[in-house]
Amino acid sequence: MKRRILKFDGQPGSPHISAGLEIDGWLYLSGQGPLDFQTRKPVAGTIETETKLTLEHIRLVLERAGCSFADVVKCTCYLADLTDFAGFNATYQDFFTTPVPPARTTIQAPLLGGIKVEIDAIAKIPQRDV
Repeated sequence: MKRRILKFDGQPGSPHISAGLEIDGWLYLSGQGPLDFQTRKPVAGTIETETKLTLEHIRLVLERAGCSFADVVKCTCYLADLTDFAGFNATYQDFFTTPVPPARTTIQAPLLGGIKVEIDAIAKIPQRDV
């Protein structure tokens, strides 16, 4: 079993949390939210703005592992308020453009720091040429 802790420069968080773990060809991404990497504080905005920034953070972790949004097979999405679902979903669809989108669960949950959205994901790492 191979493991690689993925972390990118400026990523906020604790040394006890990995941005992602690569295990046996799968990438498990920790929950990402709309945080400013310089200030390490939440970026408040509309649900669309926060969702876009969150998905840009997910893109960074995916790319670090040699993946793209096309490789994502499952997302769990947490919204502070389900009345934001339409705006969240419209922005989410801008990132997942393949004919077969990943499986997804979306739930309402209290989120730290007053953010509106947090997303975690699982991706299948593409075969690498040896």
